[in-house]
Amino acid sequence: MRSKIEGAPSFAYIHVDLDPGESIVAESDAMASMDSDLDMKATFNGGLVSALLKRFLGGESLFVNTFSNNTRKTRRVTLVQKTPGDIKEIALKGNAICLQPGAYVASTPGVRLAVRWAGFASWIAKEGLFKLFCTGQGILWIGAYGGILFRDVAGAYIVDTAHLVAYEPSITLKPKLAGGLFSSFFSGEGIVTRVEGKGKIAIQTRSLEGLRDFLNPRLY
Repeated sequence: MRSKIEGAPSFAYIHVDLDPGESIVAESDAMASMDSDLDMKATFNGGLVSALLKRFLGGESLFVNTFSNNTRKTRRVTLVQKTPGDIKEIALKGNAICLQPGAYVASTPGVRLAVRWAGFASWIAKEGLFKLFCTGQGILWIGAYGGILFRDVAGAYIVDTAHLVAYEPSITLKPKLAGGLFSSFFSGEGIVTRVEGKGKIAIQTRSLEGLRDFLNPRLY
C-alpha cells in the first residue's frame, strides 16, 4: 500500500494505491473516487453496539466502508474529509492516540477504534464528553478544519476550545479561564483548554465554532 496526501493544508485529500489483496477502512462518505473494479463493503463501525456508541458518543459515522483490491493489479481510491482542511498520517506501532469527534478519516485494518469517557473537564472545554481511542498496528489518517499542527508537550500548554484534534493518552485536559475574569470574557477568549502531561498533541488552525460565529450575524 502506498498513500499520498495532496491539496494540503486547505483542501487535503488522500490517494491510496492498494496492491492485490490489500484493503483500507474509511469513514462513511469519505470516498471521492476509485477504480471501478475495487470492492466496497459497508459495515457497522465495530459491530452494532460499538457503532452506536461511536455515532452518538464519539461523533463518528454509524457505518464505515472497507475498500478491497481483489484484482491482480494495483488500484487507487481517493479519500476526502467532510470539511475543508488538512489531513495527516499517523503510524501506530502498538501505541494509542485519542481523537476528538469528527477527526477520524481512515485507517488500515490493523487499527482498532473504541469510544472512551473523556470526562466533564473535556466537556466544559467544549471538547466533548467522549473521545475516540485508537490503538493497534497500522496507519491512521486524521482530518481537521484548517491546518494541523503538532506540538510536543512537557508540562502544560494552552489550547483554545474546539482547536484540539488529537492527543496521546498521557495528556490530561483541564478547562480554565484564559486570564482574569474580566479579560477572559471581554477578550473573546473565555474558557481555554490546559493540556498537561508529557506527549504529543495535534491542533487545528481553524474552528467550525469560530466560522459559525462569524457567519451568523451576516445571515440575518
